[in-house]
Amino acid sequence: MTMNPIALKPLSPTAKRRLIVTALVLIGLTVAYKVLYPLAFESYVGKTNAPLTYASSTALTKTEFEALAQELSTDARHRKAAAIVDTDQEPFARQIKIEMLMNTESFIRDTEPSHIKYFREAGIHRYEGPQTCLHCHATIQVTHGDGTVKTVDTLGDIVNSVHFKFQSESGGFSTYGYDGRQVNSGAHKIPVGKINRACGIPGSFTWTGWAALVESRPEHGQGEVTMRSEGCGQCHIGGNYQPATEKMMPIGDVPAEAKDGIDCLICHSTAYDMNQRHVIQDDKGLRWNQDRSLRAALTVGPINSETCLRCHQHNMGGDAYRHNKAAQALGHVNQRILHRGAKRGNPFSPHDDTHAAAGIQCTDCHVPEGHKIPRGRKGVDLVANDLPTKDVTCESCHTQAPHNQSEHKALLNGHIARLACETCHIKELEAENVVLRDWVHPTWDPEEGLFEPTDIYRSGKPGKGFTFLWFNGNGTFLANALGNNPNGSEVYNPLMQQVARLDDPEIIEAVRAKAIELKQQYPDIDVDSYVRMATDPLSQLSPEMLAKREAMIQKNLRAAMNQGESRIYPFKLFNAMMFEDMTNQGPFGAMILPFDYASYYETGNTPESVKKAISDPIVQRMYQEPFKLYMMDEFMSYFGITEGWKTVYPLVDGRLENVEPHWMRQMGTLMVNHGIQGKGRDCIECHSPDSIMDFRQLGYTPERVAELQDLDIIEKLEERPDSAAARSDTVQQ
Repeated sequence: MTMNPIALKPLSPTAKRRLIVTALVLIGLTVAYKVLYPLAFESYVGKTNAPLTYASSTALTKTEFEALAQELSTDARHRKAAAIVDTDQEPFARQIKIEMLMNTESFIRDTEPSHIKYFREAGIHRYEGPQTCLHCHATIQVTHGDGTVKTVDTLGDIVNSVHFKFQSESGGFSTYGYDGRQVNSGAHKIPVGKINRACGIPGSFTWTGWAALVESRPEHGQGEVTMRSEGCGQCHIGGNYQPATEKMMPIGDVPAEAKDGIDCLICHSTAYDMNQRHVIQDDKGLRWNQDRSLRAALTVGPINSETCLRCHQHNMGGDAYRHNKAAQALGHVNQRILHRGAKRGNPFSPHDDTHAAAGIQCTDCHVPEGHKIPRGRKGVDLVANDLPTKDVTCESCHTQAPHNQSEHKALLNGHIARLACETCHIKELEAENVVLRDWVHPTWDPEEGLFEPTDIYRSGKPGKGFTFLWFNGNGTFLANALGNNPNGSEVYNPLMQQVARLDDPEIIEAVRAKAIELKQQYPDIDVDSYVRMATDPLSQLSPEMLAKREAMIQKNLRAAMNQGESRIYPFKLFNAMMFEDMTNQGPFGAMILPFDYASYYETGNTPESVKKAISDPIVQRMYQEPFKLYMMDEFMSYFGITEGWKTVYPLVDGRLENVEPHWMRQMGTLMVNHGIQGKGRDCIECHSPDSIMDFRQLGYTPERVAELQDLDIIEKLEERPDSAAARSDTVQQ
């Protein structure tokens, strides 16, 4: 075989120089990207990255390891045996039977936590975070919804999941801007999600509220200071000094130190100790501690409802919910602050949800693909969705005709075309469900020993804590459900009606009573004005701004309202009073400003708390030209402010400029899908003159309202010998 003489031809000096220059350029770009860019980024946003250590990550001797393995195996055998042996017998006899089962060969062989064997064989006697997991799980196989299987890098899969970065710059949002555009459906996509959303709960950006230590003075402590933990990081898997801000940029990656801080065990360990979840301070700053004990690491397994609810029950049932296990383990030191009031008030718990009682796991409905977990196609808020095209619906299990046991099944199944399952099967929310929250006028909580936002009104009752709206799966930029009565009438206009005012006399009187109470602490409060703004938030708009709002709804949102098929869903109502940057305001509100947690809780001086929060470097960057061009102009356009982001920084010489407290100009409407009851509503609850539904505001004609409020018509319909299909069609009209 002869060699090709051309292949052996030496490079010319010019070609060599070009090759060397190209190599040097590539090396330079790599160094700049890997070293210089991260340093420049940290300097720009004023955040810290550093190696992370955790006191719970300790090495065990071989003897200690085997003792722990024996303890965990015994506990596992006991749990399995106790689940099998009937509880309805004499306790001593039951205990004997449990012990007999525990000592059988199959129990001893089959119940030892699987990772004990793996760790023993690998000689791993210390858990060191993701790097320990990646010894065996560097890659994972992901089964996608279409049945295809793909091998992916495990760490990359986690880092690019919403649970880590909690934002997305991709499309797939089911929300529409008040300018009429679907969020991130165009060429200019911006990062949107929890990372940069200042909302009434928790009232801060993740940037300024990631981790805080608060000095509390509980009444029982007789004035002594007790340190408490607070911040968004308590419910997210990142363990760094900041959220994954780097993931908001068009280039760059979170540093290795941040990846080392990912908390794998909070999702995967059955023995995770939530008392380890508290804020710690070192020479670099504040961050969230984790349970990195070998006990937690040896009990890993697939995620289940209990592990999900360590964080998500905070959102659904609330911290004060009696069955929130995580809220009963607030921390060995620097205990987490127990938040009063529930954000959604629909807990997923065997005590209050029929699916949880049946043993259904979260992932039975929210079927993951690797570390990506779907929320479902429908949504009214800006919470990012890993798998926006994947369904999570009642119909996935129950079909379109779920009522197959009732003698009235044809009539009930006929409702499915117009009513969501939740409308009948969520009868009430938790009584602690927050409807109106005032962040501007906090009140002192002697038991907690700190200032808290004042809940002006709470209720879990229909028509008070939640309402019924047409919903086609879309929402607005500020969490308002979109949809329309299938009759196509433009009478239905919730952004000017249902979510723009509270006209229930009972609610108004409750708000007035709370305003009078607040006035004792804040003499400047005008009670009549306060009640008007809280219950009629559009009263805060000028006539010109109100007219612009009405025109924008008709021009920009009506098409999104008429999309697809709408059904009546229950939506939890929420509004809040917060400080706003009035330089950036429009018909649907103004830019909400964050609070600094420590000063807020400790002093109750809310203006000073705002000053401190917006002094954060990254908030200052928001008011500069690069941020304006990169995302803020687009963000505000979705917000309904089409003139662009005005970079007038609202803090001048220590004074807040053009900053005012306001209620949001509309109620937020949050989806409630849990807290499902097996037995639905009685017909009379909806089909009566004092119905829980306002059929008129739902866009029905007066004649149809009269029919829908008359149960006799429904009952006579059921008595007729007509076909089931005819009865179903009549219900759907």
